[in-house]
Amino acid sequence: MPHPTSSPSPLFRLWHYARGHRPRLLLAAGCSIINKVVDLAPPVLIGVAVDIVVRQEGSFLATLGIEQPRHQLLVLAWLTFAIWSLESLFEYAYAVLWRNLAQSIQHDLRLDAYGRFQELELGYLEDRSTGGLMAILNDDVNQLERFLDGGANEILQVLTTTVLVGATFFYLAPSVAWMSFVPIPFILWGSFRFQSRIQPRYALVRDRVGHLSAQLANNLGGMATIQSFVAEERETRRLAAASRAYQEANRQAIRLSSAFSPLIRIAVLVGFTATLIYGGYLALDGQLAVGAYSVLVFLTQRLLWPLTRLGQTFDLYQRAMASTVRILDVMDTVPKIQDGPKTLRVDELQGDVRFDRVGFAYREGFPVLEDLTLHLQAGRTTALVGATGAGKSTVLKLLLRFYETTSGAITLDGHEIKDLRLADLRSAVALVSQDVFLFHGSVRDNLTYGCPEATQEQIIAAAEVAEAHQFIEALPEGYDTIVGERGQKLSGGQRQRVSIARAVLKNAPLLVLDEATSSVDNETEAAIQRSLATISHQRTTLVVAHRLSTVRQADRIYVLDHGRVAEQGDHDSLLARNGLYAKLWQVQTGALRSPQG
Repeated sequence: MPHPTSSPSPLFRLWHYARGHRPRLLLAAGCSIINKVVDLAPPVLIGVAVDIVVRQEGSFLATLGIEQPRHQLLVLAWLTFAIWSLESLFEYAYAVLWRNLAQSIQHDLRLDAYGRFQELELGYLEDRSTGGLMAILNDDVNQLERFLDGGANEILQVLTTTVLVGATFFYLAPSVAWMSFVPIPFILWGSFRFQSRIQPRYALVRDRVGHLSAQLANNLGGMATIQSFVAEERETRRLAAASRAYQEANRQAIRLSSAFSPLIRIAVLVGFTATLIYGGYLALDGQLAVGAYSVLVFLTQRLLWPLTRLGQTFDLYQRAMASTVRILDVMDTVPKIQDGPKTLRVDELQGDVRFDRVGFAYREGFPVLEDLTLHLQAGRTTALVGATGAGKSTVLKLLLRFYETTSGAITLDGHEIKDLRLADLRSAVALVSQDVFLFHGSVRDNLTYGCPEATQEQIIAAAEVAEAHQFIEALPEGYDTIVGERGQKLSGGQRQRVSIARAVLKNAPLLVLDEATSSVDNETEAAIQRSLATISHQRTTLVVAHRLSTVRQADRIYVLDHGRVAEQGDHDSLLARNGLYAKLWQVQTGALRSPQG
């Protein structure tokens, strides 16, 4: 969410964020200023050289005790060599310092923003597109890096030039100095006017690039669906529309930013011409030394010409500040789900879970769960079944505190889960989800994700329990085979077995299975069922299932209907009741036709 207009400026917020980098930032700024100081010396040296040639024994250097003109020129040559060497040295220093500083801040911002994404509740991420979040982590962070790489140095050097040249002018020829400075108020007014008009345009550019990134990420992830529905042309048109919107937003910004430099150049021309003519008149009349006149002419160009780049610098600045706002807004977002004060030792848990009159709604006024009461007995298997939309998966999200309950309480071994550290709570749960997510890496990397220190023997033992060892060994590189993004090189059943083995290896006291067999064939389901029977023995297990065959052996089955417990009992007792569970069973076994057909 954008900050209100009364909030601190983006630059102030960035300065506050970068407090750990301030010593290097000040050093880089010092090198930029010193470089500009020595960079302004050559016009003065030219004036001194003219003064030596014209006035000879009466020159400025002669008043310092160097009377011979030839000696004066030698001294001037040595000064020139020293000054140019210092300029080169400090140019190298500020370039290295600013660029490394930009890289460091870029690195920290990206990691801190990503870290905040990991801390935020699942609802925050689900309400936003992956492409939009990626645009913040990549494009916005890179935009700020580009400004720090060159724009900050440019602003400092323009300020240094203005101060030093102004002091020199008023020392040498106060009557001429004001003419050189007349354009500056107009240039600054134009710059700030430009800044106020360009800022909303670049905010729009950042918004459009986020939308475009989201569209690209969505299409690349769903390429199989696009191709199977022969929707390539339609998606190309949608992408073209998003790209044109981004292009148009940039075009509006470019149209304004491109007009800035030519207008500034006209103002510069006025100041330079006035100094050239009026100072020349004073020199012809003998009221101004020829050497001083040379210095004024050269310094006028040095003063005013860099101002023509203000447009580009402000352009870079505004792009960076628009990005900074988006990044820091993310980092200033306070997670709605916070750690509790209690620390829990996972190895001492029994795994007794209770839902006590729990209510929840994703959106106010649309409850998903109402007055839900469940008991997951320690060491037993509990199942949740019900039609699609009954609230089964929501129960799991609340148990893991991906979302917060709106009423009631959930306890683990008598501790309300809101009072527990999130890491302790989630370490106590091994989740096998319907939509298995495998990371791009080897099979071994994915198996050990919850237990990085696992030995090869432990890895193989977990794979054997999940009946995955045999197919893993048959892969080209065995356990070192790369599975591809989201595990796309494995079949659905293989991914599911790897997910089960991963949960086995985590060895958590509470095992949660979310539709673990919903998208696999019968043979794979039988293998998974055998695995689950093994790993759920004497372990608190919660099974969410659509296939009732999965939960026949559960100690207790809860049947959910519109967010409430409609029935509960074991498989046989629920069938005998001839209620909702019995009807679902009859539909799935073919004894009764489904209402849908």
